[in-house]
Amino acid sequence: MLGDMSEPLAGTPAADGYRMPGEFEPHSGCWMLWPERPDNWRQGGAPAQEAFAAVALAIAASEPVTIGASAGQLERCRSLVGDAVRIVELESDDSWMRDVGPSFLVGVDGRDGGDGEPRGVDWRFNAWGGAEGGLYASWERDDAVAERVLEVEGAARYRAPIVLEGGSIHVDGRGTVLTTEECLLNHNRNPSLSREQIEQALHEYLGAERVVWLGRGLPDDETDGHIDNLACFAEPGVVLLSHVEDRDDPRFEVCDDALTRLLTAGMEVVLLPSPGLLSISAEEAAGVEVVPGTQPRRAGDPMAASYANFFIANERVVYPLLDERTDERAASVLSGCFPGRVIVGVPAREILLGGGNIHCITQQVPRYRGENG
Repeated sequence: MLGDMSEPLAGTPAADGYRMPGEFEPHSGCWMLWPERPDNWRQGGAPAQEAFAAVALAIAASEPVTIGASAGQLERCRSLVGDAVRIVELESDDSWMRDVGPSFLVGVDGRDGGDGEPRGVDWRFNAWGGAEGGLYASWERDDAVAERVLEVEGAARYRAPIVLEGGSIHVDGRGTVLTTEECLLNHNRNPSLSREQIEQALHEYLGAERVVWLGRGLPDDETDGHIDNLACFAEPGVVLLSHVEDRDDPRFEVCDDALTRLLTAGMEVVLLPSPGLLSISAEEAAGVEVVPGTQPRRAGDPMAASYANFFIANERVVYPLLDERTDERAASVLSGCFPGRVIVGVPAREILLGGGNIHCITQQVPRYRGENG
């Protein structure tokens, strides 16, 4: 046995024979958080809650889903998801499970290290920048979410020494990490660490051997350029990349630079169309409370909309419906990359209004060979 689960493990995952698997590898489930904060979600979160419920139910048709909700929201959550989803009481500052939740690990051979228990990484969290650009002033409850999720899952915990959000990395499960310089090298995350030191932390806590650095993330991404809004692995060596054809589009330079870097790194690249340039309407902005110290939602503000922000479930790919002019094209590309999975679109503008999308609100739990063969 690993002892007191509340205490972090000594050592590192890599030294102990663990790795983070690719999202396309088999899952035993998915975790989400429930939105409610009125200074980020309009109308007290009601429209966003319906969108989150739709995502949860779409994933639950493929694998078990757990939603963490505050005590005051348990009844509301149950009314929208019914019995198809497990709900646990879990306090948080907002609802971005990808960024505040743990990165689950498996043994390098796909098993759980031979000790009978799974493990996960609890990264440090500072609300996407702390005092220098953070999106809200208090984030202590968010920083405690990963520990609580690992406790519910019966998984031992590594407490990482660096600030990192789950949406800032994608892994192929075979030793390669994909990330952006804009985010991981931002001075508001780990100002005392060099690129080499951050790479070393990724090697030690993800079981990685190589880091592929893209430059900037999409314009207007308030997370400082998360990779999961720009590109992701469809399988080892194959990357789906957001793409625009118009050179005058503000996203063109970022996407073109990312394409060059990926090809230089030896990746096969599949281009994923981008929705049109979307912005917050006056009606949408009016429904959000204005609170000092919190990211404002103003009419006319551009939103970093991307089809790359999808979730790969066991039998489905759940992707955001963002723009009726491009939704079907995106589905066609995804279908070509995931021929064994059903491509399911969920209306996701309400999630985008809060600053992220489907990948940002989900976190997969890998299936261990010891569980189901």
